[in-house]
Amino acid sequence: MTPSSDLRAEIDRIYREEYGRVVASLARRFGDLDIAEDAAAEALVKAIERWPDDGIPPNPGGWLTTTAANGAIDRIRRESLRDTKHQAAMMITDDTPHEPTGPVEDDRLRLVFTCCHPALAPEARVALTLRLLGGLTVEEIARAFLVAETTMAQRITRAKAKIKAAHIPYRVPEHDDVTDRLGAVLAVIYLVFNEGYLSSAGDDPVRTELTGEAIRLGRILRQLLPEEGEVAGLLALMLLSEARRTARFAGGELVTLDEQDRSGWDRALIAEGHALVRECLARVASTSSRPGPYQIMAAINAVHTDAQDHRDTDWTQVVALYDQLYAVSPTPIVALNRAVAVAELDGPDVALAIIDSLDLGGYHAWHAARADLLRRLGRSAEARTEYDAAIAATQNPAETAYLSRRRAHLVDPGT
Repeated sequence: MTPSSDLRAEIDRIYREEYGRVVASLARRFGDLDIAEDAAAEALVKAIERWPDDGIPPNPGGWLTTTAANGAIDRIRRESLRDTKHQAAMMITDDTPHEPTGPVEDDRLRLVFTCCHPALAPEARVALTLRLLGGLTVEEIARAFLVAETTMAQRITRAKAKIKAAHIPYRVPEHDDVTDRLGAVLAVIYLVFNEGYLSSAGDDPVRTELTGEAIRLGRILRQLLPEEGEVAGLLALMLLSEARRTARFAGGELVTLDEQDRSGWDRALIAEGHALVRECLARVASTSSRPGPYQIMAAINAVHTDAQDHRDTDWTQVVALYDQLYAVSPTPIVALNRAVAVAELDGPDVALAIIDSLDLGGYHAWHAARADLLRRLGRSAEARTEYDAAIAATQNPAETAYLSRRRAHLVDPGT
């Protein structure tokens, strides 16, 4: 039976949400990322065939995992005459315990640590995690990284081959060595969150399964490493950002911070995030240490979520925090965000001079920021050009709607 369009959309949604859990579970069991991905894809095909007649099972994630695991076992058995697969086939009936997986019991967090192995290039770690954990297609990841699809496909294939050839174990390092890979893991979790926070591909402007998954992983890391300030900082940053999610969109359009209805913010998440920020500040004060970028970004978000109104924002403190952030992370993106805050203190002309000095011509947020500053300066024709460039550079439908509305409100002098 061919599923209706609504049922097919529901199956696709479930599969997309459960993909990371299924792949992580199979990777732990079979130790082979290709087998895990192929088996997950075959489980989707079977779901499309059976669910229209049988109905969606009560636990669709469990159904997909079991079906995929059975499919992987069948595949290994079929190929058991091949030497490299024979050992894997033996594993099916081998009663000896599996290799210890390390101090973390969560399959998906182990998968992140595997993807963040130092043998892999940084760009490959992120791409592989988005593919395996986030379930993004190669096309979607390529678009997010502004590279050709074939280039991204080769990058992911090489990363998986590297894991297999180097016999990189599917487990996190020993407890004392976890911090060696922590920076890469935090960076990947934050990128997964950002992809969900403002999706770079697809029809949905936000992907709550990705933001939820990133926060879930952040909470697990927090339990594992309660004394790590950057772990607390990243979790606080994600919580304070997630707290504003429902107010960020209205009528299919992105709503910027200054226009959001703050009564719609999640106060429980804000309270939790603020508590973590206070904890970070106390640790920094007691140890005379320097806060890392996640702690500073969390503090910036704490200032925003502490203000009753956009006009009440302590922009002096925000700019000071951005100065600290730029000192530890001197990137053009940080400079761009700092300039946006500077505009609130020193005016759009000062901010525009900063932004014009940045080499971010291919970045949609750079064009959007320029457009807004030019609009505020009454330079409508130039603002219109920048809005066009920003619209062309983003794939997010809600952001496109917002930019188009702002562009449509421009009025040329004398008209």
